[in-house]
Amino acid sequence: MKTKKIWANFGVQNLERTTAFYKQLGFKHNGASEQLTSFFVGDDSFIIHFFLKDVLEPAMKGPLMATSTGNEIIFTLAADTNEEVDSWAKEIQQAGGTIVSQPEAFGNDYYGFVFTDPDGHKFNVFRM
Repeated sequence: MKTKKIWANFGVQNLERTTAFYKQLGFKHNGASEQLTSFFVGDDSFIIHFFLKDVLEPAMKGPLMATSTGNEIIFTLAADTNEEVDSWAKEIQQAGGTIVSQPEAFGNDYYGFVFTDPDGHKFNVFRM
């Protein structure tokens, strides 16, 4: 199987809130409609579409995970320095995200934290 591109689709409750959150963090907006807002992430321009949950759920042919009670997937965002990790934690909180675990050292020379966006989608931020 040879695919041209891969992207992620998440369900959200409020497109305006989601758009404002990711724009405040500096993600590059990829466009929007009445059903979704989309962003490019990282140097490789990985795409994450944030669909209204009511639109995405029927397309998935089943219920979406309740982010308040379980995990769906966790994306990791790479940072270059510990100071960058700490700065991102502050930016995420200021934008309305929730820090699940404060920045900390762990494992063999890792430093990072976990956060959720306003809809509960989890992300890691790591310097490794």
